[in-house]
Amino acid sequence: MEKLDKSNHSQCTGIIRPVQDALDVLNGKWKLPIIVALLHGYKRFSEISRQVPGITDRMLSKELRDLELNHLVKRSVYDTFPVTVEYTMTEYGGTLKDVIGALHVWGENHRRKIFGDDLLREPVNKDHLG
Repeated sequence: MEKLDKSNHSQCTGIIRPVQDALDVLNGKWKLPIIVALLHGYKRFSEISRQVPGITDRMLSKELRDLELNHLVKRSVYDTFPVTVEYTMTEYGGTLKDVIGALHVWGENHRRKIFGDDLLREPVNKDHLG
C-alpha cells in the first residue's frame, strides 16, 4: 500500500473544507432556484413563490431567512399600505452568478451526454446567461 503524503493530504483537505462550506450554505432543494430567481432582479415574496414551482410559502420563508443570515439576500420592508417587502441579492450574493453559470453549463452538457438531447448540438457556454 502506498504511503500517504502528508502535504497531499493537507492540500486535499484545504480544497474539501471550502467546498463543503459552500455546499452547506447552498444545500437543499430550494436555495439554488431561489437564488436564480433573485439573480434576475428584486422580487416580492409572491413573485419568488410563482417562479419556484412546488415550494410552499413556509419553506420559502425559511429558505429566504437562511439566505439572509448568510448575507446572500437582502430583505427590504417599505412603509406602504399594505406593507411592501422585497428581496434582492446582496452584492456578496451576486458573486454566485459565476457559480450558477458554471452549474448551468455543466448541467446542460451533462443532460446532452446522458440523455443524448438533440436540442443541444453544441456544448453550452455561460455567455448567454442573464
